[in-house]
Amino acid sequence: MAQTIELAQTAKRDHLKALEKKYQNRWQSEKLFEVNAPSQADIAGLSPAEIKEKYPKWFGNFPFPYMNGSLHLGHAFTISKIEFAAGYQRMLGKRVLFPHGFHVTGMPIKASSDKIIREMEMFGPDFERYEEVQAELDKAEAEKEKEEEAVAGDKTKAKKGKLIAKSTGLKYQFQIMLSIAVPKEEIKKFADPLHWLTYFPPIAINDNNAFGSRIDWRRTFLTTKANPYYDGFVRWQVNKLYKLGKIKFGERYTIYSPKDGQPCMDHDRQDGEGFGPQEYTGIKMEVVEWSPAAKAAIEGKVGGRKVFLVAATLRPETMYGQTNCFVGTGIKYGVFAVNDKEAFVSTLRAARNMAFQGTITPRGHIEQLVEIDGAKIVGTKINAPFAINPEVYVLPMDNVLATKGTGVVTSVPSDSPDDFQTLTDLRKKPEFYKIDPSWAAIDPVPVISTPTYGDMIAPALVKQLKIQSQKDTKQLAEAKEIAYKEGFYNGTMLIGEFKGQSVQDAKPKVREAMIGAGLAFAYAEPEGLVISRSADECVVALMDQWYLDYGEAAWRAQTEGLLEKMNTYTPETRHAFQKTLAWLNQWACARTYGLGSELPWDPHFLVESLSDSTIYMSYYTVSQLLHDSDMEGSKPGPLGILPEQMTDEIWDYIISNGPFPDPSPIPREKVDALKHEYEYFYPFDIRSSAKDLVPNHLTFALYNHAALFPEDKWPLSMRTNGHLMLNGKKMSKGTGNSLTLRESLEKFGADATRLSLADAGDGLEDANFEEKAANANILRIHTLLAWCEEMIKDEPNLRHGPRNYHDQVFEQEVNELINITNSHYEATNYKDALKYGFYEFQSVRDWYREVTADVGMHAELVHQWIRTAALLITPIAPHFAEHIWSSILKNEQSIQLALWPTPSTPVDRTIIEAGQYMRGTIKTIRDAEVSLLKALAKAKGKKLGSEGLYDPKKPKAVRVYVATTFPDWQNTCVEIIQDAYSKEDDKVDDAKVKQLLTEQGLIKDKRPMPFIQAFKKRMSQYGAETAFRRALPFSESAILRELLPYLKKTLSLTEAEVLSVDEARTKEQEKGYTKTIIDTSEPGSPAFEYHNV
Repeated sequence: MAQTIELAQTAKRDHLKALEKKYQNRWQSEKLFEVNAPSQADIAGLSPAEIKEKYPKWFGNFPFPYMNGSLHLGHAFTISKIEFAAGYQRMLGKRVLFPHGFHVTGMPIKASSDKIIREMEMFGPDFERYEEVQAELDKAEAEKEKEEEAVAGDKTKAKKGKLIAKSTGLKYQFQIMLSIAVPKEEIKKFADPLHWLTYFPPIAINDNNAFGSRIDWRRTFLTTKANPYYDGFVRWQVNKLYKLGKIKFGERYTIYSPKDGQPCMDHDRQDGEGFGPQEYTGIKMEVVEWSPAAKAAIEGKVGGRKVFLVAATLRPETMYGQTNCFVGTGIKYGVFAVNDKEAFVSTLRAARNMAFQGTITPRGHIEQLVEIDGAKIVGTKINAPFAINPEVYVLPMDNVLATKGTGVVTSVPSDSPDDFQTLTDLRKKPEFYKIDPSWAAIDPVPVISTPTYGDMIAPALVKQLKIQSQKDTKQLAEAKEIAYKEGFYNGTMLIGEFKGQSVQDAKPKVREAMIGAGLAFAYAEPEGLVISRSADECVVALMDQWYLDYGEAAWRAQTEGLLEKMNTYTPETRHAFQKTLAWLNQWACARTYGLGSELPWDPHFLVESLSDSTIYMSYYTVSQLLHDSDMEGSKPGPLGILPEQMTDEIWDYIISNGPFPDPSPIPREKVDALKHEYEYFYPFDIRSSAKDLVPNHLTFALYNHAALFPEDKWPLSMRTNGHLMLNGKKMSKGTGNSLTLRESLEKFGADATRLSLADAGDGLEDANFEEKAANANILRIHTLLAWCEEMIKDEPNLRHGPRNYHDQVFEQEVNELINITNSHYEATNYKDALKYGFYEFQSVRDWYREVTADVGMHAELVHQWIRTAALLITPIAPHFAEHIWSSILKNEQSIQLALWPTPSTPVDRTIIEAGQYMRGTIKTIRDAEVSLLKALAKAKGKKLGSEGLYDPKKPKAVRVYVATTFPDWQNTCVEIIQDAYSKEDDKVDDAKVKQLLTEQGLIKDKRPMPFIQAFKKRMSQYGAETAFRRALPFSESAILRELLPYLKKTLSLTEAEVLSVDEARTKEQEKGYTKTIIDTSEPGSPAFEYHNV
């Protein structure tokens, strides 16, 4: 079981946490994160472009969290994307708006409060009788399990429910409340759903403040009637959509909870978010003659009704080719009364769906006449509607699923690879499968012709993919997908009323004809298992309801136009939106149970939770004027406007540029003050969210903005991220591998948590919060603060005056890292911003400290580095940055008001490359000595006579050989690459390279190909022009001479000298000058030779 780590020593952490609290209090007391639009007087006479230039703004937001518990680390990860961006955008001099509201709409809170009511009835008001009652329940459960085991002979089935409860250890709602630190004596209060609304939001606010979030809390609010101002905003939204014809009423399929008696939308679900209704054609296959076993079980129990096996198919056009029907021998089926005259054989799961679709009457009533094992149905003769062979037999199939369709499967072996392979298996081993061979005697019937696979697509694919049996499930799944797509897109009907027509045209016509003849019916079920918050397995219901007409052609086209203009940061996110727009259609927008705003024209219904949260970002722009710092809107804000005064006409004027109402319930100057704030801050610049909200909430937001807002107020960008893992594993309370935001802040402090969230990742793949890294960050921050403090105190003793070459390199490298870090903040790549602005930034300081050890660091540059280090990390870790800024550097204003440290001059690339050359050379010299020592040890081991060679124990020296020209063979290779390079295509023709190498007699030489591959890599990294310009932009000899003092010290050398290759070659006859080593020197890659002195 994965567990979170425990910290052994906490003194450093506690010191940092005390600093964090100090600066959080300062920021809040100075109201640093409260932001308003410039006054109307300030912008009078300015065009929108001029306002943008003179008073730049940035508005970022994220999906407000649902208030049925505390914020967990996954919430913090999503929040951090906007939080880091807000910190960076402030440093660009913008008015930054980062608001945060609270979502309380929908079923989860009401369902949880209802559970607490039931548990109080079971266990007492303080759950004091829990152990006593639970012991009785466990005893009864154990006795029931024994009975089930005796009947089923299978222990695993009986224990399944208990295993699910044990996986979390939290069976009851009161236990869940205890696990999130709600005191036991407080839990009874949560029986009132409104108590949740006052309990959890203040905790979330405190946690955000302890995290250091730059949130303007004046703008916070609750959804639903809990805040009458927001309730009025939602009323305007749905009224407007209704008037625009976007909300409609009609009969449609929806995911439905029989227990709750209403639709169960995504946010109402415990499991199965994203699953919608899957529509099938239900095929009615009347029983002609029961098998003996079935007859014995059923005869006399169906009340004279006709009995039909019913199969759910996605391919009604293939029914002409039925050769038999399949059931699962291990599946329990029921014979269910449809009405007084008919009964259907299917699984109970399928019957539950039919009962809410008008197929079974009365609605919602399920009457099971008989339960029967699938094995007993095998051998039954049935009618096959529309089939060339009107009577077929029921046969066994291994791969029938009780969780998909009805459990009964039509068999069309000409077009279904699964059916063909199963029929083949049955024919090969009839005795094994316990069937009469005559039941499987009908051969496949050609139904559809395709250009690629002919008249028998299934047999052709089974042969092509070398499928041997029903157990080849992977290959069969692949074959099924190919068969369906090939048949649908390229197929032509060979048989039946619609012979000669394309499958695409014929499919709906065959379905309509079968239903019209009473041989089939419309059937639907959830795409996967959906469990409601009330623990009910949901069905698909056909019901009259209010729905948003997503997918309507004109509205979809408008929304696609919005998406085209919007920045999504990654192609994957854009593709996810495009994919959602391609399938998303009508969405039930109302319910009767839970918390929410009433549907204005039909108050019996409440607006559901994914429909009242699509445009609330615009509400943030005015909420502080309507109910300043009061999330419930219980008292009017600074403008003195009452909730009832915010009519639809007022909202329409503010948001959609509607006419100003006459008469108006509010003086125009007050309404214009609201509109002024909205016009300045909207549209939002970025919305950041987990990727799983693209198929619902985020796409809904696009649809609603396209319908309700002028084009200049459409969202500018949306970014998405993956989920957050903890210590490399999925977060789970059941395994102990979970952290709330508060727990992380208590364990590691704010900045160590924030650094680890930034380091966790930015892409769509799942990110990872590593607790060991968070713990290491505590020491890193503590050490950095101590060093900064020491350097500022010791500033008089640091070097002053003229700057040397290493000072120049250090200054340029600092400026280079400022620019690189800036580019990553701009791209919202916080992991890389942290890498270059924090880790690499300290690495260049470490090198500078080492390389200037003989003369000391320059005081001005140390001060500049400390100042810049604080600024670069401010967006991600503002607390210790504030400490450096305010307490160590003694700045009066908060670092939250500081600007980005843009270098005053362009970075000198020559000096940057010189710095890289220096570090690379030092590493190469060190590696050269290691290689030399290994070679000496090898020679000594083989007794090859290493006497007189280099002895590392004696005083040592090194000669550095610097070349000014490249070897001729390399120059020839570069010329060949140039000849084979196309500037237009930015590509090297490899075939031409080989041809030219052959012509130059170099094709058999082992050196050119590795060199050419390395050169091409350099071209891709730095561009062709830079790669072909091979001359170094600096003097190697001069750089190396600057490096000699450090070289001697770090390598413990008695002497070190730099020689040109030409100088060295004049001394090749002398001892210690080795020709083979001298010859390896190239420009930018000097050679090194150790010797004793």
